[in-house]
Amino acid sequence: MKITDIKTFVVGNPPPHFGGNYFVFLKLTTDNGIVGYGEVYTATFSPHIVAAMTEDVAVRHVIGKDPFRIETMWRNVYGSGFSQRPELSLIAVLSGLEMACWDIIGKAVDKPVYELLGGKVHERLRSYTYIYPEDGDTTNVYEDPDLSAERAAKYVSQGFTAVKFDPAGPFSAFDPRQPSLERLELSETFVKKLREAVGTKADLLFGTHGQFTPAGAIRLARKLEPYDPLWFEEPTPPEMPEEMAKVARGTSIPIATGERLATKYEFARVLASGAASILQMALGRVGGLLEAKKIAGMAEAHYAQIAPHLYCGPIEGAANAALAACTPNFLILESIQQWGGFHSEILKKPMRWEDGFVIPSPEPGLGVELNEEVAEANPYTGTALHLEMSDHPADFD
Repeated sequence: MKITDIKTFVVGNPPPHFGGNYFVFLKLTTDNGIVGYGEVYTATFSPHIVAAMTEDVAVRHVIGKDPFRIETMWRNVYGSGFSQRPELSLIAVLSGLEMACWDIIGKAVDKPVYELLGGKVHERLRSYTYIYPEDGDTTNVYEDPDLSAERAAKYVSQGFTAVKFDPAGPFSAFDPRQPSLERLELSETFVKKLREAVGTKADLLFGTHGQFTPAGAIRLARKLEPYDPLWFEEPTPPEMPEEMAKVARGTSIPIATGERLATKYEFARVLASGAASILQMALGRVGGLLEAKKIAGMAEAHYAQIAPHLYCGPIEGAANAALAACTPNFLILESIQQWGGFHSEILKKPMRWEDGFVIPSPEPGLGVELNEEVAEANPYTGTALHLEMSDHPADFD
């Protein structure tokens, strides 16, 4: 069996844009008619450029090749152009292509991917959601702790046993910085009111995006500790895990990180430095399913857990679920609410979510199929990137 064709889809994510402004999907087809889908999660270029990059890499390293030879493809792409380092956009392209190959492999042998990566360990996958705004909100849910507490209680009533929120302020290209006293106070108010709203029925996941210096992050962590969050996410920028390790040593809250990291090499530094005990690889960026499984194995030897990250589309979400299902040290899976809305419409059959848990699909491959008609009916025509940072230093207004 050989791969004969690639097609890419740059899909606009309609309002309210939960999961980003757009998704980049791809389809690989084999000479015997098997189709595999993947998703590329990179935010550093226009998605149309990313699609062209994906097609270029596929022509060089995937078309005409056997989809079962994952390791060979991985090494050839990783070393492409004499790079041989975690080049984030290239690794994201590789991730989407590798994901699609696994989808083909599973369909070829009539098995879910998780059965090919060690076998199912978890019958259902605990999930969490960000606290999101809703139509009719009169205040900003990200700035209003009372509204966030009310929304958190609503999610818990639906079955969620964990919610994530980020009241620590904007993230800037000029970070890291010290948190303002105002943000320290607001962050503490958030966790206090959310803890009062959900009690011990749900874990609190305190999100940040690398805004702070180690000293600033420790100051913030000490405000949060009395309310026992399950994690403090990416408290410092991702490039120096040795600095994040200072935060881990300075707080009792577990540190989680990994959404902006790629390959086993970057995660090895996290584990070796003691920077985090919860790894949040994103399957459309980290290097693919097999690479993520290797990282999970390294984490297992350090008694660290994995919590796959998601802020993109449901093809990556399905890959996250496949990894989680076969990984003993899985902790929790990120969902975008209950996988409804456009995340449901873009698939022929939606992800299965029940009472706070994602149920791994028994279907072969990744267990989901892109609805190509919906994808082609929603092209992305904007100019914004998937996510963007503030282009000036965060102020204290």
